[in-house]
Amino acid sequence: MAQPLVKKDDDRDDEVDYSPFLGIEKGAILQEARAFNDPQLDPRRCSQVITKLLYLLNQGETFTKVEATEVFFAVTKLFQSRDIGLRRMVYVMIKEISPSADEVIIVTSSLMKDMTSKTDMYRANAIRVLCRITDGTLITQIERYLKQAIVDKNPVVASAALVSGIHLLQTNPEIVKRWSNEVQEAVQSRAALVQFHALALLHQIRQNDRLAINKLVSSLTRGSVRSPLAQCLLIRYTSQVIRESANNSQAGDRPFYDFLEGCLRHKAEMVIFEAARAITELNGVTSRELTPAITVLQLFLSSSKPVLRFAAVRTLNKVAMTHPMAVTNCNIDMESLISDQNRSIATLAITTLLKTGNESSVDRLMKQITNFMSDIADEFKIVVVEAIRSLCLKFPLKHRSLMNFLSNILREEGGFEYKKAIVDSIVILIRDIPEAKETGLLHLCEFIEDCEFTYLSTQILHFLGIEGPKTSDPSKYIRYIYNRVHLENATVRAGAVSTLAKFGAMVCALKPRIFVLLRRCLLDNDDEVRDRATLYLNTLGGDGAVVETGEDVKEFLFGSLDIPLVNLENSLKNYEPSEESFDINSVPKEVKTQPHAEKKAPGKKPTGLGAPPTGPPSTVDAYEKLLSSIAEYANFGKLFKSSAPVELTEAETEYAVNVVKHIFDGHVVFQYNCTNTIPEQLLENVAVIVDASDAEEFAEVDSKPLRSLPYDSPGQTFVAFEKPEGVPAVGKFSNMLRFIVKEVWLLPFFALAECVAFYNAPLFECVMATHQV
Repeated sequence: MAQPLVKKDDDRDDEVDYSPFLGIEKGAILQEARAFNDPQLDPRRCSQVITKLLYLLNQGETFTKVEATEVFFAVTKLFQSRDIGLRRMVYVMIKEISPSADEVIIVTSSLMKDMTSKTDMYRANAIRVLCRITDGTLITQIERYLKQAIVDKNPVVASAALVSGIHLLQTNPEIVKRWSNEVQEAVQSRAALVQFHALALLHQIRQNDRLAINKLVSSLTRGSVRSPLAQCLLIRYTSQVIRESANNSQAGDRPFYDFLEGCLRHKAEMVIFEAARAITELNGVTSRELTPAITVLQLFLSSSKPVLRFAAVRTLNKVAMTHPMAVTNCNIDMESLISDQNRSIATLAITTLLKTGNESSVDRLMKQITNFMSDIADEFKIVVVEAIRSLCLKFPLKHRSLMNFLSNILREEGGFEYKKAIVDSIVILIRDIPEAKETGLLHLCEFIEDCEFTYLSTQILHFLGIEGPKTSDPSKYIRYIYNRVHLENATVRAGAVSTLAKFGAMVCALKPRIFVLLRRCLLDNDDEVRDRATLYLNTLGGDGAVVETGEDVKEFLFGSLDIPLVNLENSLKNYEPSEESFDINSVPKEVKTQPHAEKKAPGKKPTGLGAPPTGPPSTVDAYEKLLSSIAEYANFGKLFKSSAPVELTEAETEYAVNVVKHIFDGHVVFQYNCTNTIPEQLLENVAVIVDASDAEEFAEVDSKPLRSLPYDSPGQTFVAFEKPEGVPAVGKFSNMLRFIVKEVWLLPFFALAECVAFYNAPLFECVMATHQV
């Protein structure tokens, strides 16, 4: 039975989504399914049990072969019930279980009996189920019934047969193609759904014959289609014919264009919109051809139905990309949509107006957008920002008001992607519009005064170092840059030092002031900041003389390094101090390609066997070689499978641990990959204590601790369990990391402080099934 309804709190903020299937377990439902065998069936209870089984199937729950067979045979016994609602549930359940070929025979006779029943609901559902679960041999036996069902007077039965034909076309196309006469007769049906399904099936039967498609479209465009759904399909097929004919013919009027234009006057709104969209998507469409479609879409903009307003404004938005002038007549109607309650409609209206607006309407649009931006999500804001950037490039004289707008929204709350889109837009405008350079740089300087994103701060500082010295008054930017040295993290401070050096190299008058600031950076507590300050002082000449910087120094500061950093790092590591200084020209410029593991989220992760596998064969071989080298595990037999690493700790924790599960015939070995991320600590006697109290079928047989775990050096510890052979085994294991901590002090005299620590790792679940080697 479903869980009883619970009373919800009046405070809507504390509401939680409630599911009537909460707490359902497969084992309990399979026990409830025994109700199908009761002599006196309870239709309501049986329907509820089938509903729960269908829920489990749709949630991805897998049934074993034995379980699926038992459920199938139990469900077939429900055919003896005369309850119509329960019978419909039985049809759905049989279709979802998809029984095997030897089980289908059991239910085939009952389904064929229902297919010839006098109850139309039985006939329609029996056709759907039979075509879903049977193979081609049985379909040939019931083909005669299916043909009769296609032209049946009852539209439910006819639609069921036609939809089944669409599915069968994928597996038994030759059988379905023999139904062309009956399907063509069904196309003339007065029932809307029958005509829709018949047209879809007829098109699929003839889809590989272009001439037959042309004849089909020609015959149906004369007005024999009454169903709005079928009319929409016909419009799509007509558009396909127009595209193909345009590729084959060089000149002349478009065939069937008059039909599309005539559909704009249809009484059904879906047909009108489908025709308008088809016209706007024609290749090489002209303004004359677009005019009737744009007129219809303009009427939809003032519709009371949100779906019509959304469809119209989205179509006009696409048209504005290629034919902005054709959409200008709709601008007044779209301006009223800026205040629409549906934020998607309002965003599309804004971006369309920005694409089609003229220079005189920019200021009015900016006032409307200002109130609009606070009510939409970041993903919509990014779309608006990109449209504003395009508008500014289109009308450079309006850069001041548009740049001020971007600056204002840059100071508001927002996520990283949104702020990055604004910064990128300002940078592009600075580069493409010379008059906007100084204003844009000042806006960026104000932004980094209170920027929470390190990446954006460093990017802006880098850009300032390139463009700032070229302005009329470079000194006004120095204060913003030097503030970063005092108020930001080490990464931003290092970027600020490099930017100061660029100003000193390009502006000789600022050199003495830059030298003073760089000397103050020598006292920074971060080594990279100190190293950069020292490097730039020596490069620029730390004596404070106001001399012009050499070209080689400018090349060093502003030029791009044409040597791969990996090669430079390896050459520096291999360099042995001698009388000859290090020659950077000796560093190779070619990069040796090496397989790399996929990058993970920030945080220290094992780079050895604990890292994600780069290729299944090599990883399996590496695991097998590692386990065979351990004497206790050598006699476990052949390794059947190794799982992907499962993270047991968060990325930001001091000790990173993940587990790889190695499956053997009678054993399972847990490989714990551990990484110490604290430089001042050395871990010894590292072991994982596994609590298997919730895995009674498993018995621990061996544990291999790790002697020592230095900083940033991955290591492995192992725990082996014995499991029963030949039967499924499920267990839940809890893990505790145990180790001895020794603190290492990097002083002339260092002391070791020893303590025993325990670190709890979260639970992970290990599920193993029988397998054959």
